[in-house]
Amino acid sequence: QVQLVESGGGLVEAGGSLRLSCALSEAFSDYYAIGWFRQAPGKEHEGVSCIRSRDLVTFYGDFVKGRFTISRDNAKNTVDLQMNNLNAEDTGVYHCAPSGLVSGSCDYGDFEEWGQGTLVTVSA
Repeated sequence: QVQLVESGGGLVEAGGSLRLSCALSEAFSDYYAIGWFRQAPGKEHEGVSCIRSRDLVTFYGDFVKGRFTISRDNAKNTVDLQMNNLNAEDTGVYHCAPSGLVSGSCDYGDFEEWGQGTLVTVSA
């Protein structure tokens, strides 16, 4: 399976915004869903958001609280994550991956082929 490629991270002050992009290796419709997951230092991957291909329904982690928006760009074959009002707790490496849903939460299951990800650093 070809890795997905993430981009768009960077250093931003608290309250700022970033837009992440995930380049897909197959057509979006070939996936059940695509999710964004983040990993803070020393922690496991945490589901941020995912979008289901058959109906474009979106799901968000509770900590997002209306700050992020996931969308797909058909022309570019990407899944993007617009992140606004960032805070220091959002700092981490953000990965995208094929996603499932478990009890309404984005879940990467046994996926292991993580790419390099894109680093988001939010200064307080």
